[in-house]
Order: sequence, then structure tokens, then C-alpha cells
Amino acid sequence: MIRTVLASTLLLLGIALIAISAIGLIRLPDVYHRMNSVAKAASLGLSCVLLGVLLLIPGWRTAVVVLAAVGLQLFTAPVGGYALARAAYRAGAPLASITRYDELGGRAGEGGDEPARDSA
Repeated sequence: MIRTVLASTLLLLGIALIAISAIGLIRLPDVYHRMNSVAKAASLGLSCVLLGVLLLIPGWRTAVVVLAAVGLQLFTAPVGGYALARAAYRAGAPLASITRYDELGGRAGEGGDEPARDSA
């Protein structure tokens, strides 16, 4: 009984995180914000869903598969998100107007507090 309630809670939390990630993908202003939303919320959401499945279907085989999938997800999603955002930056994707500082190229908008870095 407690295992089912905990599994259901993890599944609902995972679904909510994935839904928040999808909303962020639609509503956020530029590719960099969207990439951050998907890389973080979706990877945590999928991890919660997989752990919920592990509680519903206990066993050694399920544990090995779920733990391998969670480990790979938590490692590859942030790295992939970073690589895609870096590729978008190099391709010239514009920054949102609310962006205050561009770490790779200097000031991006008005009101940035830090000076631009030398590229040398």
C-alpha cells in the first residue's frame, strides 16, 4: 500500500516536471532558455517516472535497467543540452532581450553588471 502511494507520487511528480518542461519549451523567449528547461526538468521528470516504475515492478532486472537508464539520463541530458545550446550560439541564434550578459561574447543587453571579457 505505501509502496503504491510512493510510486504514484513519483509518477505524478515526474509527469508534472515533464509538463513544466513542455510549457517552458513553448513559452520561454529564446533557444538558450528553452534548452535549459528541457535539459533539467525533463531529465529529472524522467528519473522520477523511472523510479516510480521501479517501485511498482520491483526486481533485480528492473532495478538494473532503471538505475542504468537514470544514470545515463542524468549524465547525457545536461551534456546534450549544453552542446546544443553551444551549437545554437555558434550558429548565431539571437539572445532574448532580457538577457543581461553574454558570457561568450561580452555584454548582450543593457544593465549588465560585469565588464566584457577579453577574448585573448
